[in-house]
Amino acid sequence: MNMKATVRRRELGTELRKVRESTGMTLNELARNVGWDPSKLSRIEHGKLPCTEIEAAILLGYCRVAGNRLDEVVALCSGDVDGTWLRQNGGIPDQLRTLVMHEACASAIYALELNRIDGLLQTEDYARELMRGAGLVPEHGIPPRVRARLERQTLLRRADPPSFVFYMHEQVLHLPVGSDQIMHEQMLHLLFLADRPRCVIRILPTEAGPHAGLGGPFRVMQYVDQQSVVCLETQNRSLFLESSVDIATYWLILAKLAEVALTAQESRSVLAAAVSRYDRVGVRDHGDPDGLAQEQLQR
Repeated sequence: MNMKATVRRRELGTELRKVRESTGMTLNELARNVGWDPSKLSRIEHGKLPCTEIEAAILLGYCRVAGNRLDEVVALCSGDVDGTWLRQNGGIPDQLRTLVMHEACASAIYALELNRIDGLLQTEDYARELMRGAGLVPEHGIPPRVRARLERQTLLRRADPPSFVFYMHEQVLHLPVGSDQIMHEQMLHLLFLADRPRCVIRILPTEAGPHAGLGGPFRVMQYVDQQSVVCLETQNRSLFLESSVDIATYWLILAKLAEVALTAQESRSVLAAAVSRYDRVGVRDHGDPDGLAQEQLQR
């Protein structure tokens, strides 16, 4: 698609190109590193393609740009004549921008979720129904939030992604979000991701009872050349912890979780069972004149 290069887009593209060149990376190298097609980055740098704040934060985070400089460049993403989804909401929250930056620089990410799939692992339909079901976001505000969540997931497809360990409680697999088909596709997606290199999913079984993660979901981001950062998310804001005491506490929690969680192989078996369960439920709900449910049970 050939889009007009507006003044704002050209200015943004110029700034992004300056940032990239300051790192010594070629356009192809940066595109490969963040998991993009080089033509997409080329069009953004030439002002011919809109760039959302999430996408800009991913690029800037990978180039180790932070603080005022990051704010200055990201601010150029809004106010375009053709607009992006960001215009109507005034930009992404500062805490999300900060999270994206930290994730882009991390060498390893450890996360715990107790009652939902981690945002980096959600399908588009699951994310949409999760927001809709909560009832806290107006309908017109759901699409831009879903898009932001999907854009963050490019982190998993990078040429050199961080190492991921996702802990999730077994109850996550049983909480119905949307239809059985949506849940079936989400379980398939988890099973696919669990087979990817550098991506480990470990299930906390219900029978394990109380565990070290009962304090709530969190994220630990580890770096090669700086101390780790812990992120705690609430409904309206995120808290980033950097003190040595806080970091040590969450490393201890992770160690305790590792002791009670199923292994990666055992967790894949649980996910496969969830895939089969939602598949059978879908068949049952729509009738089974040809005995398809029985056939699946025998697979």
